[in-house]
Amino acid sequence: MAEKEVKKASSYTAKDIQVLEGLEPVRKRPGMYIGSTGVEGLHHLIWEVVDNSLDEAMAGHANRIDVILMSDNKVSVTDNGRGIPVDTHEKTKKSALETATTVLHAGGKFGGEGYKVSGGLHGVGLSVVNALSQWMRAEVRRDGGLFVQEYKRGKPTSPVKKIDKSNITGTTIIFQPDTEIFKEISYDWNTILTHLRQQAYLTKGITIAVRDERQPLTPEDKSSGTVIPTYVFYFDGGIVSYVKYLNRHSEPKHDTIFYTAKDKEGIFVEIAFQYSDNIKDYELSFANNIQTVEGGMHLTGFRSSITRTINDFARKNGYLKEKDENLTGEDIREGLTSIISVKLKEPQFEGQTKTKLGTPDARTAVESVVGEELPDWFDRNPIDARQVMEKVIIAAKARIAAKAARETVIRKGAMEGFTLPGKLADCSSKDPSESELFIVEGDSAGGSSKQGRNRRTQAILPLRGKILNVEKARLDKVLSFEEIRSLVIAFGTSIGEEFDLEKLRYHKIIIMTDADVDGAHIRTLLLTLFFRYFPRLIEDGYIYIAQPPLYQIKKGNQMHYAYSDEEKEKVIRQIQEQHSKTKVKDGKAVKIKGKTSDWKVTSIDGTAPAEETQVPADDAEELKETMSGISIQRYKGLGEMNPEQLSTTTMNPDSRTLFKVTIEDAERANDIFNVLMGSDVLPRKKFIQTHAKNVKNLDI
Repeated sequence: MAEKEVKKASSYTAKDIQVLEGLEPVRKRPGMYIGSTGVEGLHHLIWEVVDNSLDEAMAGHANRIDVILMSDNKVSVTDNGRGIPVDTHEKTKKSALETATTVLHAGGKFGGEGYKVSGGLHGVGLSVVNALSQWMRAEVRRDGGLFVQEYKRGKPTSPVKKIDKSNITGTTIIFQPDTEIFKEISYDWNTILTHLRQQAYLTKGITIAVRDERQPLTPEDKSSGTVIPTYVFYFDGGIVSYVKYLNRHSEPKHDTIFYTAKDKEGIFVEIAFQYSDNIKDYELSFANNIQTVEGGMHLTGFRSSITRTINDFARKNGYLKEKDENLTGEDIREGLTSIISVKLKEPQFEGQTKTKLGTPDARTAVESVVGEELPDWFDRNPIDARQVMEKVIIAAKARIAAKAARETVIRKGAMEGFTLPGKLADCSSKDPSESELFIVEGDSAGGSSKQGRNRRTQAILPLRGKILNVEKARLDKVLSFEEIRSLVIAFGTSIGEEFDLEKLRYHKIIIMTDADVDGAHIRTLLLTLFFRYFPRLIEDGYIYIAQPPLYQIKKGNQMHYAYSDEEKEKVIRQIQEQHSKTKVKDGKAVKIKGKTSDWKVTSIDGTAPAEETQVPADDAEELKETMSGISIQRYKGLGEMNPEQLSTTTMNPDSRTLFKVTIEDAERANDIFNVLMGSDVLPRKKFIQTHAKNVKNLDI
């Protein structure tokens, strides 16, 4: 046996080493270059082309970018920059345009004086987009001409050609993602608008125009004067305007927004922040206009420097006495909305898709800028400085109170031998990966769910009434509510600074409420609690929403469940067709002749084809007859189901429907929670008016 294994290993020779040339590595392993071939990777193609145009803007050569979503999944990005060079490249002996679009790590970002800073994907952005597109076209206006080249799956279909004269400069890239790479091609309009709005904030003075032409105008639209709207983003205030936008649903604690923009040893640092009445902080960090969602050295430098600087100011000006402890980073960041943007020549990113900045010099630069500029801002704005200090001192007092409340919860558990809440019906399994916690509404639902559960893996925690709206509540107040304390103890993770995800007792936490307005309100309150105080539970995919049925439909000994009005109508039609010779077609009732296995559709009176003469369902006696014997029950609450029904429809993993709660856009999620759960009524009223028509199954 050993001899055979040796022979097999010896067959591994040079011919077994596969060499991928040109853009083949990108098509072979697209995830290495754009993160995934799902929705995020699809949108990443747009970002990469836009980044190239933004590089021109940051270099001072462009001030407008136009993005158009076209039919056939095509996307067009145009800028008025210098235009990609089209002369012959010395090394490749090809046009510089063809080199930039077909060769990895070729571009103006590697040495030379093309760009001082850039946001492209390590210089491979445009070539990667080309490799992953079934068709791409580059149009360059420069040197008095319009130059064009087209590509198919990364390979040129013709040389670069000058097809016209041009007295303007700029580049247009039109690409069509490859269906062999992306199984589903569906652009999200809101995602695109949000990202491009953000880029306009980060690049002061640039105009970004966006238009959706995927559904072309009909002749009737054109004749009536209808036009496709263009969204135009331009923010002369840059990131100061961005901070105002982020705080638009909150009450600012000081009027003047801190802002600084300074070059420090070759790194351009731009920072803006403002305190509001929010309990949580909100930080956005960027490197060369790329959002670093995992932070990095620049964010670390900002946090450490603002903590040190504010503590020094507090002691120097008597806000902290000699006996007082220093303010913590948590105190100083409470309610702080901040944007940290750095631009540097050779950024070191951790990961190909730039989620974390690893350049050590970025930390030093940001620390230095904050340390120099913030004391000067305090001196120039004494009223704002006092309001900032009042905010952070109150936060410190609240932290001490919250610590005492948190320790009380933990100490209470320890004194009771770490006893879980008395109303919790725990599961017998101690393996979190298979354990589920159902948070249910009320005692009646709790009773049914306790009887219908799998006792080994499913735990039940009933809630009495509605929990506190924690959107504007500090931790000490949050922990004063018994229902929330029960949740904290049941989870096992603690809360606040002591939160430890490793101690989570259930890897599925399922919100199971009634399908009515009160149930929806309780669900929203719980989601607010999780988003503000247990964000890791959402980020790591531990929070779910159960989907109980709305209707029970019975005919004889047959029982069906429907989870929407549409599904209810479908089930009724199926029952009618099974138990009668009347078929419901497109909301009409028609008689059926012959065997049900070989239906021949005619009209109600049998005189003409059903498609030509149909009788409205409400007027058809035959339909009314088939309705007899069908029992329809609308569930108002989980407590109306017996344990077996609740288990079958909502709790059994083999037959239930669960929705996983995710956060795809933290900024948008933060904004929605501010609108829906904040103290400002007007934005909430506007939100309800905007989305009222989309509500289904409204229970008034």
